Amino acid sequence: MSSHRGGRVIVAAPAIESLIMLPPRSVFGAGLGFRRELLDELSHGVPAAINFFELAPENWAGIGGRSARQLRAFTERHPFVCHGLSLSLGGPDPLDRELLCRIRDFMREHGMALYTEHLAWTSADGQLYDLLPVPMTGDAVRWTAARIRQAQDILGMRIGIENASYYVVPPGAEMSETEFISAILAEADCLLHLDVNNVYVNSRNHGFDALAFIDALPLERTCYVHVAGHYTEPDGLIIDTHGSAVIDPVWQLLAGTYERIGGDVPTCLERDFNMPDLAALTVEVEQIARLQAAAPQGLRKVA
Repeated sequence: MSSHRGGRVIVAAPAIESLIMLPPRSVFGAGLGFRRELLDELSHGVPAAINFFELAPENWAGIGGRSARQLRAFTERHPFVCHGLSLSLGGPDPLDRELLCRIRDFMREHGMALYTEHLAWTSADGQLYDLLPVPMTGDAVRWTAARIRQAQDILGMRIGIENASYYVVPPGAEMSETEFISAILAEADCLLHLDVNNVYVNSRNHGFDALAFIDALPLERTCYVHVAGHYTEPDGLIIDTHGSAVIDPVWQLLAGTYERIGGDVPTCLERDFNMPDLAALTVEVEQIARLQAAAPQGLRKVA
């Protein structure tokens, strides 16, 4: 069924009752972002090092045709994680309940058992297409935690909240970033999605010790980890681009993180543009797996 709205053709997604649900699958090991640019190579075989894939549900939920069939062929054989981009958990606009319902139904259709989102805001009377930092105040803790609880009620699961990169510290801070993240996770009773590259980027741009920052987080809540590359501007500012290979200091920070949380926390390599071939990406996924295998196991006890 379709309708015209504002000059666009809106195609309705099939009713959830008409879809064949896949059983929920847990994720483990090392994973890779699921990108359309990689579909041709992946269709010829998924490297053994890739234990799962991650996708942004906004880019896939409700699609039909060839893209839907391609996705289904992979979700029937491999675990997937949903990583949201636009829920704007810290933003001023009403929480997008319609989007959350679409994500919930999409995850049930494809057997996805983990959803994570950024601790950021991305909209104010319309999408801003950026991940903006939330003021670190008590009011922001209560506001954001309430929205996370609402999202968890709609999705029917606890979700992981990702520490974001930022380039300007919001004014009026009443607590440190680690205190702010910890307070939100406790009040919302949600999980931690730890982005190691974001910690590194922020530590270099704002002058703090990355491992000390990680030590101050509620690591017992860690459900998921990201690692990625970045770009350094000529003036030294580091931009979280996900457009290059992971550098040695970030690999070292990931190894130090595993010493604290254990090597059995699922970890995804993010690469969003300047895409190399699958073989080059697989080398980095294999590096994640090596660091996981070298770390203590069984430390993870998600609170």
